[in-house]
Amino acid sequence: TGGLNVKVRPTELHERVVAIDMMRGFSLLGIFIVNMLAFHTPFYYINPYTWYTDPLDKETFQWIDIALQGSVYPLFSMLFGYGLMMQFRKSKDRGNSFIPLGLRRLSILLIIGILHAFLVWSGDILITYALSGFIVLSLLRLSKMWLISIASLLYILPNLGLAFLSYIFVASGEEFYTGVEELESSIVAFGSGSWMDIFMQRAADWTYANIESGSLFLIGMTILPYMLLGAAAAKGKLIESTANKKTFWITLTAVSLIAGFSIKLLPYLFEANFYYMFVQDFFGGPLVAIGYAGLITLLCQLSIFRKLLSPVAKVGRMSMTTYLSQSLIATTIFYSYGYGLYGKMDVLTGTWMAVGIFVIQMI
Repeated sequence: TGGLNVKVRPTELHERVVAIDMMRGFSLLGIFIVNMLAFHTPFYYINPYTWYTDPLDKETFQWIDIALQGSVYPLFSMLFGYGLMMQFRKSKDRGNSFIPLGLRRLSILLIIGILHAFLVWSGDILITYALSGFIVLSLLRLSKMWLISIASLLYILPNLGLAFLSYIFVASGEEFYTGVEELESSIVAFGSGSWMDIFMQRAADWTYANIESGSLFLIGMTILPYMLLGAAAAKGKLIESTANKKTFWITLTAVSLIAGFSIKLLPYLFEANFYYMFVQDFFGGPLVAIGYAGLITLLCQLSIFRKLLSPVAKVGRMSMTTYLSQSLIATTIFYSYGYGLYGKMDVLTGTWMAVGIFVIQMI
């Protein structure tokens, strides 16, 4: 028989946890590689499609952009929603209410996120997860179809509207904004500034990325739908029943990866303008994320895959510790209170550094 026909071990719970932890571990590696661009470069303020001039930098960014950017964080968001629904189901089976516990956990996550964003790194995602999670909690009792319908409505219509607006923006001849003053300010503050200089620049970066860009106010059409989709998948026990739904998973994986990567290639096949960049991230990215989820879920049916990549699952089980330690290590390497390498590292070296740090985290 073929590899995908190998029987799963009888303990479904174990298989389910391994697949989820494997996805979390893979997501954390991908997120770190993507985040590394912003750890050592003022990434918020540049157009990455035109900024890099070195051929290796260009090629490395293209690989990150197509394979990871806009795909790994939706995958992790879906897993977050999946986890919330699993906890909700477990509490319900025991006759307990998950809402009070969920509120406490999300409140702690929000506090950690605020401290992380303003004292460690401005690219924090925990604040967004906590705020979205509060909304998800109120919807966990809904049926699988209701969750999918709400997620689709929140995501597809608003993002189609924004895609149309971005098309008009490009058609009007507007150029992608590159903040020269912000670039210089970031390099000075992070590369050689005092702790207070870094704090102020970090706060300015967070405000730009979340408030001025409007992304924090748009979580209802980005992170929240991903979480609801994950919660719906958990309600339908999709990962638990992989062995009985191989045709579904194989079809979903193949279609998602082919369609997703086709869309993600658009800026390189046509023009790297704001319209194609938006479509790439908000339509191609999530499809690739679903494809990755399916691929890992199917591979986790194979004992050799589980054994070889068990360290990735181990990291996935400690996702909070892994994520926060990545920020602490990277900022120590690049900010002036550490080794002061901000703005001095090329993309390829930064990428391999992220991989190396992740390998150490797996040990």
